[in-house]
Amino acid sequence: MEPNLKTKSKTDAPEQFREIVEKGATQSREAFEKMSAVSSQAADVMKNCCSTAVKGAQDYNNKLIEFTQANTKTAFDFVQRMSGVKSPSEFVELSTELAQQQLTTLTEQTKQLAALAQHVTLATAEPLKTDFTKASDWS
Repeated sequence: MEPNLKTKSKTDAPEQFREIVEKGATQSREAFEKMSAVSSQAADVMKNCCSTAVKGAQDYNNKLIEFTQANTKTAFDFVQRMSGVKSPSEFVELSTELAQQQLTTLTEQTKQLAALAQHVTLATAEPLKTDFTKASDWS
């Protein structure tokens, strides 16, 4: 009976080895599939964030152009009004009025640009934070 056990043991070894190899292959395939899914998600997140950032930059630039046009119009209006100045006191009054108007306008424009920049930053960064946190939990 003893030789029979050795024979059985020899035939079981390749079967056990095959099972170990199959189990390892299955685990490797599952890990690869998970990593592939996470990589795909990460690529989608990056693509969406880049699109959001580009749109935000366009919106910011459009707002700057709008402000530049408004400020240029104000400057031309001031020059036209200055051409009709008849006295030094009228010049001082007009200059003071323009300075106050510019301060108010620039303060408001700065607030709007800061709010727009903050909105774009949050709209770009939040999905990165959320989605990469999800993606890192794949294990």
